[in-house]
Amino acid sequence: MAKTIEDEADAFMRRFKLILFVCGALLTVPLMIYAIYLDTRLDSFENTMQYRPPMPTSELLESRLVNMELYYPIEGQTVYVPAYSHVYHGDGKPQLLTNTLSIRNTDLENDIVVTSVKYYDTTGKMVKSHLERPQKLGPLATTEFLVERKDATGGSGANFIVEWHADEPVSAPIIETVMIDTSSQQGISFVRQGKVIKQTIFDATTQKSNNENAPSEPDSAATE
Repeated sequence: MAKTIEDEADAFMRRFKLILFVCGALLTVPLMIYAIYLDTRLDSFENTMQYRPPMPTSELLESRLVNMELYYPIEGQTVYVPAYSHVYHGDGKPQLLTNTLSIRNTDLENDIVVTSVKYYDTTGKMVKSHLERPQKLGPLATTEFLVERKDATGGSGANFIVEWHADEPVSAPIIETVMIDTSSQQGISFVRQGKVIKQTIFDATTQKSNNENAPSEPDSAATE
């Protein structure tokens, strides 16, 4: 009798161990598969982060990653440039700023001619024309126009409208305003880049200029 009970107990333990083994295998195999899947995904993610040399120009063009209009030589533009004769701080108190409009010819070989620099206030009314006659800028040359801190006529929504042209296709100039004030214990300064609202693009296929509305350009800013 005791022998039969012992045999039955051994048989039960063997079956129990077998069940545990099978259950363990059923759990382990999916976990192993999942671990392999995660490892593969991680390798794939790391591969996307690896350094790759720049694509050749021909490949960029074929993949349509470059807007060719950005590379068209320019013969003229009208540029809207934000300006701030003051900004608000604290409980709405205005802080007056000195404005410097900077026009930089980025072309290495050719001149550009600045034909108009007009300053407008917050309501859109022209306050002043800063250019009495066209001004020629040589290659890599820069010209500047100043709105003094004490001149608050522009307001917080002031702007410049700059017009320029060239006798031949050139690279577009950089036109931006720098606002600064150091009268308080903590100075403030920031930059706003101009937005092209109209431009003349040289069409190499027809050897002529086409007037077009310019694509949107993001503002750049720096603060201190």
